[in-house]
Amino acid sequence: MESHKVIKFPMMTERSVNMIENENKLVFIVDRRATKDDIKAAVKELYEVDATKVNTLITTKGKKKAFVKLSDEYDASDVAIRLGIL
Repeated sequence: MESHKVIKFPMMTERSVNMIENENKLVFIVDRRATKDDIKAAVKELYEVDATKVNTLITTKGKKKAFVKLSDEYDASDVAIRLGIL
């Protein structure tokens, strides 16, 4: 899948801000057909950071949410500021 089609938009909730600050994680709504490897590759291509782990879940509204843990050399808050969500 193409990177801009995999990641639809970043999530900004109180919980996701807490994850950015404390766990170095970003939260995105992604295409339902996207695999964890697709999400990792899209984050690398679009935001120029390496992801170490991706966890996904399907929300009760039927959307797929991805929790992306960044490697230690990157800071999630820097990426969030570049995205304009912090």
